[in-house]
Amino acid sequence: MAEAAPARAGSVLRVPLPPSLPAYADRGVLVCFEGGEGSGKSTQSRRLGAWLEADGFDVVLTYEPGDTPVGKEVRRIVLSPETGELDDRTEALLYAADKAEHVATLVRPALERGAVVVTDRYVDSTLAYQGAGRTLDVAEVEAVARWATGDLRPHLTVVLDLEPATGLARFEGRDRIEGESLAFHQRVRQAFLVMAAADPDHYLVLDARADVDAIEAAVRAAVLPHLGQAART
Repeated sequence: MAEAAPARAGSVLRVPLPPSLPAYADRGVLVCFEGGEGSGKSTQSRRLGAWLEADGFDVVLTYEPGDTPVGKEVRRIVLSPETGELDDRTEALLYAADKAEHVATLVRPALERGAVVVTDRYVDSTLAYQGAGRTLDVAEVEAVARWATGDLRPHLTVVLDLEPATGLARFEGRDRIEGESLAFHQRVRQAFLVMAAADPDHYLVLDARADVDAIEAAVRAAVLPHLGQAART
């Protein structure tokens, strides 16, 4: 019987990788809006972007999934009701692929030139939806998502908190994720709040039912201290 081939020098097979340290860009600013369905993330992203642009900053408004050519295909698969059932791990890996492409081709290049990148959803959405929502092992989901993004973290994550039943009532047609059960969306909401409570220095939680102008003002105040490392056009 042939002996198994010896492991190559330097092989890392079966050797656990040490945990990576969170990476915060030292040039540019990354701001993320998170929250459940219908919480107003897109509205506040646009408002923040308009304010920053009016003040002369280089601003990139983006979103996940789907804001790259590869991401558009991923978005179609993961959100279209025509896709039907996906294995939960398959879904998590597809979202991770979208993030890897998004960070490598759009987010990091923008940060490197000093832009303020404002993204509607990022890693926390994967942890909340595919981790807590799908009841996968959140630590495993996070390991994949952090690897996909090089552990790049937002300088500020704004969580717009809203009761799921209220947010979902704002939609007529629903995609694959919006169409999940109320219990699913309640787990998602709780996950966002838990993550925010664990890292208050990098999170701002706001009641999404508040006046949109009041929310915008609170977001501006939280973003302002980070703008020293952003470039103006």
